[in-house]
Amino acid sequence: MPEYPRVLPAGDCSAVVEFGNTICEQTGGRIKSYMHILKQSAPEGVSEAVPTFRSVLVQYDPAKILYGELKRKLEALARNCGSEDETQGRVVRIPVCYGGAYGPDLTFVAQNAGLSEEEVIKRHAGREYLIYMLGFLPGFPYLGGLDEKLFTPRLETPRVRIPAGSVGIGGEQTGIYPLDSPGGWQLIGTTPVTVYDPGREQPIPYQAGDRIRFCPVTEKEFIRIKESGVWEF
Repeated sequence: MPEYPRVLPAGDCSAVVEFGNTICEQTGGRIKSYMHILKQSAPEGVSEAVPTFRSVLVQYDPAKILYGELKRKLEALARNCGSEDETQGRVVRIPVCYGGAYGPDLTFVAQNAGLSEEEVIKRHAGREYLIYMLGFLPGFPYLGGLDEKLFTPRLETPRVRIPAGSVGIGGEQTGIYPLDSPGGWQLIGTTPVTVYDPGREQPIPYQAGDRIRFCPVTEKEFIRIKESGVWEF
């Protein structure tokens, strides 16, 4: 069994710092702590660090630092990180209109879980979700902490187009589609806010290590938020 954390090469200008082989909040906390340490004490030559479910991808300039030296420094920093850093992630509130045209698969999710649609909404919106990482699309959050009763298989045939703002469940995870795209997750609702806007000062209102709480809204409230663009994350 490999010992963690460990540093591995990833091409000629990247390294991977692995913190485990499972997806869990403890590993996510160590990754969050490591990202905080890198922001404060990144070795010379490091240009970017990208968190994932169980590791951090570190990109560097080999003209400024050789892999061997980088590996030693990354390992030293990894030994100093705890299960979480001292700066707690924010809780970001995302409004969602559930069911109907906004969530065409809510009925299936409810039937699969043996619950009413109202209970699915209550359970989905009744907890905070840790953002393990962003990926697939700009601003697509991979969220941990979904109620086990809501685990739902992905669609057998993915949709060609899922509208931006759709909130879905795929297996053991839930997330938000920030852009129109193909996808195979079960759609249970839609948010009226734009979660990815490259024209904003902060294009994405959350980052890995933050938490998301979904807030149910009526169709009337959905339209008001959509038209006004006013929502406090």
